[in-house]
Amino acid sequence: MVEQRSSQCCTKVHELLVSFQGEACIMGAKRIYKKRKSERKCMQGKYAGAMESEPCVCTEADFDCDYGYERHSNGQCLPAFWFNPSSLSKDCSLGQSYLNSTGYRKVVSNNCTDGVREQYTAKPQKCPGKAPRGLRIVTADGKLTAEQGHNVTLMVQLEEGDVQRTFIQVDFGDGIAVSYVNLSSMEDGIKHVYHNVGIFRVTVQVDNSLGSDSAVLYLHVTCPLEHVHLSLPFVTTKNKEVNATAVLWPSQVGTLTYVWWYGNNTEPLITLEGSISFKFTSEGMNTITVQVSAGNAILQDTKTIAVYEEFRSLRLSFSPNLDDYNPDIPEWRRDISRVIKKSLVEATGVPGPHILVAVLPGLPTAAELFVLPYQDPAGEHKRSAEDLEQISELLIHKLNQNAVHFELKPGIQVLVHAAHLTAAPLVDLTPTHSGSAMLMLLSVVFVGLAVFVIYKFKRRVALPSPPSPSTQPGDSTLRLQRARQATPPSTPKRGSAGAQFAI
Repeated sequence: MVEQRSSQCCTKVHELLVSFQGEACIMGAKRIYKKRKSERKCMQGKYAGAMESEPCVCTEADFDCDYGYERHSNGQCLPAFWFNPSSLSKDCSLGQSYLNSTGYRKVVSNNCTDGVREQYTAKPQKCPGKAPRGLRIVTADGKLTAEQGHNVTLMVQLEEGDVQRTFIQVDFGDGIAVSYVNLSSMEDGIKHVYHNVGIFRVTVQVDNSLGSDSAVLYLHVTCPLEHVHLSLPFVTTKNKEVNATAVLWPSQVGTLTYVWWYGNNTEPLITLEGSISFKFTSEGMNTITVQVSAGNAILQDTKTIAVYEEFRSLRLSFSPNLDDYNPDIPEWRRDISRVIKKSLVEATGVPGPHILVAVLPGLPTAAELFVLPYQDPAGEHKRSAEDLEQISELLIHKLNQNAVHFELKPGIQVLVHAAHLTAAPLVDLTPTHSGSAMLMLLSVVFVGLAVFVIYKFKRRVALPSPPSPSTQPGDSTLRLQRARQATPPSTPKRGSAGAQFAI
């Protein structure tokens, strides 16, 4: 069966609808629609569409809460806990005006009119004059560090106050200060370049006719740490204090933290100083590591130190042609030390574990030769002091005969010579400790001179023997002076002068 439908629609087939069911106003407007009656079957003509529209009266439902406000249970928009409504006027200058929010804003595309619209719409308000408050100074990236020689941007932030009528003074802490008057905006920040490393106290002071405020920033200015060298003796005696120093390049880097690992310690020693002192209570080879933390970078160096109760140390010198090829870098010194040790072993036959060679920094090229009482892992066959003396004499004999040499490169032969022999190593090569050793030596000299002067003074004040009755007054003094002139100077005992001390 085919249903027959009317081919046309007329006005009598429509019924009127008001907006949607349940609400008369949508987005601030009331709209009237028409639709085909349900009993009509026509298909042609305009059977649906809006007939008319009119705005509605504004109600609270047509408004959302403005930025910084929250709708509470009673339906009102009140400031959130983190929002300060008065902060909206911080950029206002006295005499200007701004829109003071009521806490509400009309929904976008809402067409309502009248009603609460006037009550909820933001109103123009004169900018009040306020004293500076809530001043802060920070870097643009929020960090407390800056790099030497590079621009650092400082942001001055003010919660309240008339910026355009405020006097601003910034002291960068390095002897440079700047001042600003009638500053239109602080959004671009203040740029500055520090030419030295250190911790700088940056202060900012703001003043206007109603008050003042100040803020401080402690800025750490650093430069990149490129190299760390751990300086310490190559060999030391047991239970003797050892000084270890971290030498940095560049020397002025900024705020640093030093982490020291030595011996069998499971926990490191953390210091702010680049030098420490410690002792080893047992013999053997020990590894010392220092880590230097500079900003986001951490560099380290590791050295090995030999600890023995007794050993011998011999200073070595070389033929001058070695200086022409000395670049004075640690890698070259380590390589040459191995070459020298190999030459000594071949020329003398002394086992390698008894010899330690360390080429020293600087020019002319010099080295320290250590004769060690090597002990095998089983703890047997440890060399005695007499054995060390014999090995030292053998080494000196071969060195004096020019029997120790090595080929630096094809056609370049380098001779190794003995400088002097000591009973202990060169404990520290840093200027500070060498100055201490010199001070100790001068103290010994001054004490010796004082003893000598006191001894001479006592001899001069010694009383003469009583004169004989036949002696005239004054003759005893004359005889004493003549006796002193005739008495030859006393000869010091053998060994009392010119003695050598090994430190």
